[in-house]
Amino acid sequence: MPNPKKRHSKSRSRKRRTHYKAEASTLSTCSNCGAPVLYHRVCGECGYYRGKQAIEKAVTV
Repeated sequence: MPNPKKRHSKSRSRKRRTHYKAEASTLSTCSNCGAPVLYHRVCGECGYYRGKQAIEKAVTV
């Protein structure tokens, strides 16, 4: 395997890495209560997932 003869500059490496950035996660709405929920996750507000109750949520009075 050939090895690089000269070192790449900082700016050249940084230009290549400009596309590595964090993206905001996509949210959907809960079909039961309408709260924003991450995809493929149980709703934190009501405990439902895909129209079925997945976890029991305590009722606060």
